[in-house]
Amino acid sequence: MTYLIIDDEPIAHDIIKGYAVLLPNMQLAKQCYDAIEALEYLRTHSVDLIFLDLNMPKLKGFDFLRTLQNGPQIIVTTAHKEHALTGYELAVVDYLLKPFSFERFLKAVHKVNQGKSTIQPGISTNSEENQVFLYSDKKYTQVNLKDILFVEAAGNYCKLVLTEDQLLIREKISDVLDLLDAKRFFQVHKSFIVAQNKIETIQGNRIQIREHQIPIGKSYKNQIKEYLKLS
Repeated sequence: MTYLIIDDEPIAHDIIKGYAVLLPNMQLAKQCYDAIEALEYLRTHSVDLIFLDLNMPKLKGFDFLRTLQNGPQIIVTTAHKEHALTGYELAVVDYLLKPFSFERFLKAVHKVNQGKSTIQPGISTNSEENQVFLYSDKKYTQVNLKDILFVEAAGNYCKLVLTEDQLLIREKISDVLDLLDAKRFFQVHKSFIVAQNKIETIQGNRIQIREHQIPIGKSYKNQIKEYLKLS
C-alpha cells in the first residue's frame, strides 16, 4: 500500500514514517509539506492512502480534499478535534488526533485495508495482509488470522484463543471484530467471535471448536443461520 504524507511539520512526517515502517505492506511514495506540492505530485502519480494534516499554509486540508475526485483514501492527522465532523462528512477513513500512538495508527490503517479490498469485506486475502499486529504484554505481536480459533471478551480486554497459544489484548470486542475479515469471522454472542472454518459442530445453543464450547446468544441465532445458510 503506497502512501503520501501531507503535513507542514517535519516531526509529523518522522512519526508517521516511523510507525509505517513497522508494517510490512506500507511503502512511502512521497513526503509533501503543503497541499499544492501534493496536488502537483498527484497529477502524475497515484497512491493508495494519504495522511493529511488540516492546518497548512497555501491550501488547507479540507479545501485540498474537496479538489480530489475519486482520489485515494484519506486519514486525517491534526491537533484540532473540532474538525472531526467535517472530516467524516468528506468520507475520510479515520481521524487521528495528534499526538497519536502506534496502536491508534494501526487501527486507522486496518480501516484502510478493509475499505480497499476488492475481493471481500474485512482484511484482504493478500498474504501480506493475513496478519494483524496486536498489543499484548507491553509489545506488539503479529498474529496470523488462520491461527485464530475464537475471541472472547473479558471486561476491558479480549482473549484471542489461537491454535497453539492465547493472547490477551486491551481492546473492545467490537474493535477486534473490525480488524477481522467478515467472511471468515463472525460474532455469535455479545462476548464471542468465532472463526467459521474452525467450527466443528453446532448443537442447540453451543458451538464446538476443539475442546471449547462457545455459547450462542439469543439475538445472534437468526444471523448465524443466515450467515452459515442453515435451515
